[in-house]
Amino acid sequence: MNTLPVERQRSFAGNKTPRNMRKQHQKTYELLGMFDQFILESTKGKRQQKNGNRLRPGTVQNYVYTRKILEEFSAVKKFTLRIRDTRKLTARELESERGYWKKFYRKFTEFLYQQKGFYDNYAGFHFKTIRSFFNYLNDEKGMSVGSYHKLFYVPKETVPIITLSPEQLQFLTYDENFEKGLSASLQRVKDILVIGCTVALRVSDLLNLRKINLEKQGERFYLRVQSQKTNTFTRVMLPDYALKIFRKYSNRHTTLLPPITNAHLNRRLKELVEKAGWKEPVLKTRERRGNTIHLFRNRKSRQAYRFCDMITSHTMRRTAITTMLSLGMPEQLVRKISGHAPHSKEFFRYVEIAQNYLDRETEKLHLRLQKVPATSVDLLPKEQVI
Repeated sequence: MNTLPVERQRSFAGNKTPRNMRKQHQKTYELLGMFDQFILESTKGKRQQKNGNRLRPGTVQNYVYTRKILEEFSAVKKFTLRIRDTRKLTARELESERGYWKKFYRKFTEFLYQQKGFYDNYAGFHFKTIRSFFNYLNDEKGMSVGSYHKLFYVPKETVPIITLSPEQLQFLTYDENFEKGLSASLQRVKDILVIGCTVALRVSDLLNLRKINLEKQGERFYLRVQSQKTNTFTRVMLPDYALKIFRKYSNRHTTLLPPITNAHLNRRLKELVEKAGWKEPVLKTRERRGNTIHLFRNRKSRQAYRFCDMITSHTMRRTAITTMLSLGMPEQLVRKISGHAPHSKEFFRYVEIAQNYLDRETEKLHLRLQKVPATSVDLLPKEQVI
């Protein structure tokens, strides 16, 4: 039984904050609404890159994609998405908030892998965007939403790089009989492929080339381009066969190459390389939660993918870089053309591919030497042998 006077009871109770009053101080926001603001400020240029440049349209589009995935996740899993200001939370409430985000991470991960069937790179892409969103709330909006996003692991996978060999590129460039056997539309695709495998531009920059990008110095022609993705300038000297291709389309289109969508280009590139006869089986794998998944062209018959099936518009830039390296161009010069940073992990993958090519060619040379019946030393008189 409480023996305190009524006045003392009231005074004692007044020193405590009722639970319902504490909840009034807990500011809670709808996550998707805050995400819309994140996208809007990124679109209008209020959010910028660290160097002060506007965010690229492709980056903003990635934000939109993640927003759609979050909305779908919330509806399918019936998971309420909200953001809470943590400044006035008690220790118990902070622990509860931590549990909420752990639960979100677990359920969202299950949704990405099981419901959507994503591989590690796609799952990591969305978690990377969500982490950027949290940083935006904490650093740019002055909110205190905690550091729970640091619990979100960003998975990555190494996808094999497919490139054409120097011999294959030479065939596509100079074999007139092969070109004559192609339809007019495939000839245009071949021209795009040859140019793309020569100048090492990203496909978005390649298909947007115009006459203004051509420079002439003396008898030499150069291609000078500012990358849409990195805003860096690239300058590449053009060989005669590239100029011949550009002149073919100079009076037909506003661009140096015939217009084509990236999706249509990808389909026709596979058809072109198949006609070239490069159909050897290729092992295609992806990773899901760190486990290797073997993919097949036909799952029922377990028919392997072919080399031609693996060709995409990205193959052009990758082929150009590895060809330059394979044929002996110094790495720093190749990086200057490709726009890669000095310590780029992606660029080192190209170096590795080029080294593998050089090793194979060196091994062929060694095998040819083994088949030579007699060396020049054997044919020298004994007194000349050193």
